[in-house]
Formats: sequence, structure tokens, C-alpha cells
Amino acid sequence: MEKLIVASNNKGKIAEIKAILSDMYDVRSLKEENLVSDPEETGATFVENAVIKAKAVYELTGIATLADDSGLVVDALGGAPGVQSARYSGTHGNDEKNNELLLKNLDGITDRTARFECAVALVKSDGEVIVAEGSTEGEILFSRKGEGGFGYDPLFYSYDLKKSFGMATAKEKNAVSHRARALAALEKKVRS
Repeated sequence: MEKLIVASNNKGKIAEIKAILSDMYDVRSLKEENLVSDPEETGATFVENAVIKAKAVYELTGIATLADDSGLVVDALGGAPGVQSARYSGTHGNDEKNNELLLKNLDGITDRTARFECAVALVKSDGEVIVAEGSTEGEILFSRKGEGGFGYDPLFYSYDLKKSFGMATAKEKNAVSHRARALAALEKKVRS
């Protein structure tokens, strides 16, 4: 089975990608491959950032690489946090502070519609780049619900699941998540 490196240090993302793509690839994390890659995400879109991250690892290794860039898009906040989702509070990957700031910025706002969006970029072993996108609709709750998932999951009420991603099992979330949908779209492109 062909090796695929996931250009991420996010344990939650890596677990989701492994669960979804393990029948197609020997999915490996940067840590498992003893790699360090943290290119500056200068893209204005999820697609641009996913490509930046995938190409950076591919250029180091020559091995097929997958990267995703994803985030929460809140209508009432003009699309924020968007590409800044992981750094929304100013500290990269601080889920607690990001969630607190989101709730603060939505205080008093009744339109809480939102979606998670994901772009995945695959740089194949021959250097070809394939990109796919996915999204899932929902709204932002007024308080956290559930202990599962990561990031904004406890605040995101999924219209598909009729509960927060924080209350969903990994299997439930992977059936409807933005990442699952982007990976499914990517899988179709790879297999065609």
C-alpha cells in the first residue's frame, strides 16, 4: 500500500484522515515520519493554504502528501474566523481561547448560522496536485455541548446530526464532517 504523509501536527485531524483513508493508503503523520514542517500559511483561502502545506512536505520527502486546511465560517461575523480559525484568539491551536472569543463576538447575535469548510490538497508521488473541498452546515450554540472532538466542535450544532460535534462519536462526525466530505470528493478524483 502506498505511503501517504499527512502534513499536520493536529492529532484530531490525523485521526480523522487515517479513519477515512486507511483503505487506500498507509497514512502516516509528520511525527511518525520524524518530519518537521510548518510553512507559513499565507493563502487567502483554505485551498491555497492546503496546497502550501502539502507541497512543503512533498518537496522535503518526494512522498505523496496530503494536507488540509479547514475552519469555521460564521455568517454573522462576515465569514470569520475562516482561515484564521486555529489562530482566532491570537494563539495557534488554543481551542479554549478560540471558543471563548467566538462566544464573546456572537454575544447578543441571534443569527448564528455557520459551516465548517475544508479543502484538501494531495500531492501525488509524481508531483500532480489534486484539490477537493467539502462543507457541513450548522449553527453556533450559546454554550459548549459535549466533550468530544476538538476545536470548535462543542459549539457547532450539526444540522445533519441534530447535536453538537462535541456530542458526536468519531464515527458519527466522520460520516458528515467537512473533512469527510472533502476526502470523499478527493477519493473520487483519485480513483477516476
